[in-house]
Amino acid sequence: MNKLYPDAATALEGLLFDGMQICAGGFGLCGIAEGLIDAIRDSGVKDLVIASNNAGIDGEGLGKLLRSRQVKKMISSYVGENKEFERQYLSGELEVEFCPQGTLAERCRAGGAGIPGFYTKTGVGTQVADGKEVKVFDGQEYILERGIFADLAIIKGWKADETGNVIFRKTARNFNQPMATAAKICIAEVEEVVPAGSLDPDSIHLPGIYVKRMIVGASNDKKIEFRTVRQREAA
Repeated sequence: MNKLYPDAATALEGLLFDGMQICAGGFGLCGIAEGLIDAIRDSGVKDLVIASNNAGIDGEGLGKLLRSRQVKKMISSYVGENKEFERQYLSGELEVEFCPQGTLAERCRAGGAGIPGFYTKTGVGTQVADGKEVKVFDGQEYILERGIFADLAIIKGWKADETGNVIFRKTARNFNQPMATAAKICIAEVEEVVPAGSLDPDSIHLPGIYVKRMIVGASNDKKIEFRTVRQREAA
């Protein structure tokens, strides 16, 4: 089975539809599937529900889909660097389900493992718990969180073999690994594809059984999400 497609648009053929849910790996601008995001934008699909740690920044990453008004709802943890996100949320154009970062990762992991829900102490006594079932275990309150299982996962890997086994590079591993399992179809955008058998089995982060389609995305310009510099000391 050939999993490698010539480009992002071809890899997405037959998968996109209005109102679909997408799990998008990445943390800020690190480890995001830029080519696939661009192809989703160009497709014109709308009313998307996207689970992602954040929504990129203005005009970059998932911020492109916000700017083109293709996103109906975001399930996110951190959104502080995106002014367009803030504007759409405050104006009522965008639904937002805020989710603690660790809870979001576990919701995706649970969804990929076939677990429909789990109990956690995170968020107890806060707005995060509003409307959620509460149970007491060993005298402590826990809230029920639902697992996430989407229609499509788009992830970014560093290196993959022809069968879809993927290695992530350093912090780009972030949400990509659990989100890859939390969808009916996973497309991996990787920087390099090597022959089957070339990768050390002990170094593989994501088994190829989870990856249905792949594209090669060139190493994109590494944009800096938030630049912090220190003052030079006087000579």
